Amino acid sequence: MEQDDRKLFVLDTNVLLHEPLAIYSFKEHDVVVPMTVLEELDQIKDRKRDVSRDARVAIRALEDILGGDITPEQIINGVPLPLREGHTDVSGTLSIFPDHQIEFTIGSLPGDNNDNRIINTALHLQQQYHPRTVVLVTKDINMRLKAKGAGMLLVEDYRTDQLIDDIRFLAKGFHEFDGNFWEHLQKVATERQGRHTIHEVPLKDLGDDLFYANQYLLDQESDFCGRVVGRTESTLSVLDLGRDRLLNMEAWGVRPKNVYQGMALQALLDPSIDMVILTGPAGCGKTLLAMAAALEMVVERNQYDKVIVTRNTPEIAESIGFLPGTEEEKMAPWLAAITDTLEVLHKHDVNPAGSLNYIMDKANIQFKSINFMRGRSIQNAVVILDECQNLTASQIKTMITRMGEGTKLICSGNLAQIDSNYLTAVTSGLTYIVERFKNFEGSANIYLNGVVRSRLAEFAEEQL
Repeated sequence: MEQDDRKLFVLDTNVLLHEPLAIYSFKEHDVVVPMTVLEELDQIKDRKRDVSRDARVAIRALEDILGGDITPEQIINGVPLPLREGHTDVSGTLSIFPDHQIEFTIGSLPGDNNDNRIINTALHLQQQYHPRTVVLVTKDINMRLKAKGAGMLLVEDYRTDQLIDDIRFLAKGFHEFDGNFWEHLQKVATERQGRHTIHEVPLKDLGDDLFYANQYLLDQESDFCGRVVGRTESTLSVLDLGRDRLLNMEAWGVRPKNVYQGMALQALLDPSIDMVILTGPAGCGKTLLAMAAALEMVVERNQYDKVIVTRNTPEIAESIGFLPGTEEEKMAPWLAAITDTLEVLHKHDVNPAGSLNYIMDKANIQFKSINFMRGRSIQNAVVILDECQNLTASQIKTMITRMGEGTKLICSGNLAQIDSNYLTAVTSGLTYIVERFKNFEGSANIYLNGVVRSRLAEFAEEQL
């Protein structure tokens, strides 16, 4: 820990809760975990929350390195981090800092709470190892401000797992060309494949934009709308869809109100796409389109056997138990958006309540809690995962890996409505899968541009 060319990273508790193996993410630099962080992990590990599992994983990771024959002196001075699969460039050390046993620097914060103790530890190390670079790493914005105000020179967010820095750069699933699409092109090869028309478009004519699998292409002047179905070093294979054809698609009596909904419906009804990710503001039609497409594919087309609807409950695992009834009945308050949607789809029936019960039985619609999904294998079903913005990347991974043969997953969410204390728009699991899956030929992502719920909802989305 005496080398000046290696940085010293002091980790806050929320970094280890966000990514339990974060200690391996700092390459050749050294990592310090204050004793206060261990105490906080100890308090969290026994709670009945998902975050408790992360605390236990973090504690086990620390024990794997610092347990055994390691002496107290070695733990304080730093133990070399072992090489791990996926972290073969790690060469730094890990140490525990006994922050309760030292006299802190003059001007440090009052040690009456855990955040202050961790900041004081970073300040002490900054003074002790000067001119070596010491960095406090925390996901707590307020703690970063306090540390800066107390005299920390370098305070950073933990961004190792962030794929984008700004939500504005998130892939929208479509690319809109200025003017007429065909005017951009010098030469196009077109062929028929059954009912489909495929255009082989030279990439050099389309500019430097990054095009990826199942991305939709449209322009502002013509009727053109297509979907990328293949790519080579020099050409882009585009399936011709046509704007009018998209707007005339229908699923369970629902027709698109704009071209973005048309693109979403086309992806939802395409059996070659295993996962569809729908993002967009409140009132853009995410849940309605997902439910209409699910009923169409299960009841009318018999492509799947059932519809499973799930979402996370705000207080993971506990609060569902205090409600009466079966799992489906317990989940009803959180899945009211789905039942509202079913009512809208059947409001013109002679007996809407009877239609609702009939369809729930006919389509075998099941309401499930995300808490009980681990270990399952879901076959031949349409799975609607609603409100994805409140899930972490690991929670969404748990859901996606449950999908068996012949299952279609529909993920929907609005990144402007995150309720979780631990997530932001750029760290949400929804953002993570949009970026991770955009080059996967079995998935499509569509940002539903525009609010169609009502003029009131549209005004509120734009002005509030």
